[in-house]
Amino acid sequence: MTEIDTKIDALVPAWLNLPDIAEKLGVEVTRVRQLVKEGQLIAVRRGENRVLMVPAAFIGEGKVVKGLAGTLTLLRDDGFSDEEMLEWLFTPDPTLPGTPADALRENRGTEVKRRAQALAV
Repeated sequence: MTEIDTKIDALVPAWLNLPDIAEKLGVEVTRVRQLVKEGQLIAVRRGENRVLMVPAAFIGEGKVVKGLAGTLTLLRDDGFSDEEMLEWLFTPDPTLPGTPADALRENRGTEVKRRAQALAV
């Protein structure tokens, strides 16, 4: 869990704090913290109070967006830091189109994972 760079912070359209995510997922905040610890979500410290926050795009209809955990694992295996993963996920890619995060939300995770795997080459 790192403090976020302003450039990357600007790429992410919306953020949620851990209690809000817990409410959306219907779980306790401790479970959300566990998801972060396990690498299934990325949380960064933001704002004056350095509150832990997660990109809102990572949370779908009552669950973590399908394919996100696998994509994060691939990027971590490629040596990406949390900030680098956020930058990659939220930087528009005209060939997708949109951002990899958008593609995951639109159930196009296979293509996102393929591109994440290609980064390792």
